[in-house]
Amino acid sequence: MDIESFREYCMAKPGVTEGFPFDNQTLVFKVMGKMFALCDVDLFTFINLKCDPERAIELREQYEGIKPGYHMNKALWNSVYMDGTVPDNLTLELTDHSYKLVAASLSKKLKEELANSH
Repeated sequence: MDIESFREYCMAKPGVTEGFPFDNQTLVFKVMGKMFALCDVDLFTFINLKCDPERAIELREQYEGIKPGYHMNKALWNSVYMDGTVPDNLTLELTDHSYKLVAASLSKKLKEELANSH
């Protein structure tokens, strides 16, 4: 998977915006203003994705290319490396999981806005 296909996948989701809030290299995807994925736009060596804490541990044990989130809360975020050790379909599934976790944590008002944005 390359950065363009990952970006298209994220941007196709309802309520998603993209930006560079930290620096001009770290591309951040947000749902209704809350971050669910980030990656280095130039190198695209890994993607940080939010994850259920128990599942995060299981994934790290199963896949060499899934590690505790780089510069993130290690209990809640994984870094999924783009080195071929994690199948693309799993990366996309984990992106969906991250999106859903963040969307579920939104305020009632933002959830309603998201539901109406389809």
